Amino acid sequence: MSRTSKRFDGLPEFVETARTGSFTAAGLKLNLTPSAVGKSVFRLEERIGTKLLHRTTRRLTLTPEGYAFLETCESVFGEIESAERNLATGRTSPVGRVRIDLPAAFGRRHVMPVLASLSQVHSGLNFAVMFSERTVNVIDEAVDLVVRIGALDDDSDLVARRLGIQKLVICASPAYLEQHGAPQEPLELEHRDCIVGWLRSARPAWLLNDTQGRTHRQPVKVRHEFSDGDAMVDAAMAGCGLCQLPTWLVNEYLQDGRLVEVLQPYAGAEMPIHALWPKSRYEHPKLRVVVEAIAAAAAVPGSGFKP
Repeated sequence: MSRTSKRFDGLPEFVETARTGSFTAAGLKLNLTPSAVGKSVFRLEERIGTKLLHRTTRRLTLTPEGYAFLETCESVFGEIESAERNLATGRTSPVGRVRIDLPAAFGRRHVMPVLASLSQVHSGLNFAVMFSERTVNVIDEAVDLVVRIGALDDDSDLVARRLGIQKLVICASPAYLEQHGAPQEPLELEHRDCIVGWLRSARPAWLLNDTQGRTHRQPVKVRHEFSDGDAMVDAAMAGCGLCQLPTWLVNEYLQDGRLVEVLQPYAGAEMPIHALWPKSRYEHPKLRVVVEAIAAAAAVPGSGFKP
């Protein structure tokens, strides 16, 4: 048995003896003989090198060191009991911290309102949210839940729930198109100034549909790279180049003319949106209530999870 595991030996016997005033009464509460309780307390005193009890033929009293030690023991046991109650409550109620990793622009617009509503309903639910475009390692980084946009890798340690899709369009500002002209064929993207998101491969490409409606990857020339969708929109509206963006992010700018869609015959490629979490965690109410709330929001028309 390790030294750490022995550290609690004798503590219950000491605390009950101090509370009840005798080895006999403590033994009755702990289902031990008075002799066993007395020996446990004696071994505890030997281990810590301090006398905790004055023993007489009539009574047991605490030494000054015993009073101080009793206060510490009761505090520790109180913390343990509180933790056990919280865990028991957490099996049925959403209690505790949920670590979530979200795509920046999408997460702020479409997931954060859901989390804000949940925090008002469940006072014991806390969130730690990171916004990034990198692919976090859910297991190694102890993340409870991620939302990912795009094709998923096979990972037997994770569970995926499809939330929806996003439709992609290619656009640019009127000023950029006036100066450089609108591309007519996908191959032109290999020679144009393109604004892209977080690069995950050595050969960046956009998803386009061919004349038969099949989706393929079209390589593009990268001029600017941004890890945030809102920054990509701002750069496109500033005339910095062409950009492929989801309709939920650019529809308002297409409607008011600040952006213009190009290559329409090849547009319409879609990317799936999933929630992912470690296999072992969904049964915990704090995660389950978050996943269900996001899924419910995703089912609402115009939520951003559907084009």
